[in-house]
Amino acid sequence: MAPGEQLEQGLRILGIDLPAGAQRGLLDYAALLTKWNRTYQLTALRDPSLAVSHHLLDSLAVLPFVGGESLLDVGSGGGMPGIPLAIARPELRVVLVDSNSKKAAFLQQVAIELGLANIAVHCGRVEAYRSPAGFAVITARAFSDLAGLVKVSSQLLSAGGRWLAMKGVYPDDELALLPHEVAVDAVHRLAVPGVVGERHLVVISAVQQRIEGRL
Repeated sequence: MAPGEQLEQGLRILGIDLPAGAQRGLLDYAALLTKWNRTYQLTALRDPSLAVSHHLLDSLAVLPFVGGESLLDVGSGGGMPGIPLAIARPELRVVLVDSNSKKAAFLQQVAIELGLANIAVHCGRVEAYRSPAGFAVITARAFSDLAGLVKVSSQLLSAGGRWLAMKGVYPDDELALLPHEVAVDAVHRLAVPGVVGERHLVVISAVQQRIEGRL
């Protein structure tokens, strides 16, 4: 099946409608990722035929859970899930953070070549990153354990914001180590077309924010 057909079929299964031109943008991003990956090892996945399922659709499976107007993608690497989400929601302000200069250069190049004005790239450690405004959503895929993600990025979460952490198998051990300052709102099992194996999305919020929201 051609990549375009695979993407269109996967979006239909996921029940996701995209704005005009988004599918083309996603495929162009996948092509850039495949091209740069040959030299810079942006992802561990080396088979280009899996790019649509394991990169695009896997990232877009969390789209229904993305609320608010801003998103921080921690340890973005090759740009997942931040870039597909930015393409799918052009009104969403997305910041991609990665400490690897080669990966950050790739992320910047994607934003330039695809004309993604809603994306900004920061090269550096997330704990050293400062933003004048917090983020409604903080995402991560294959970045750290849950407690580690919360520790390094909690200062960047806006009031009422949520972490969306992408995991494979149900992360029992990681959930048990989360600090008391946060609460697990839900753990969703995701069915991603073309991806074999378990995929889960862990939704986390700050306890104090939840209390204040009820006052």
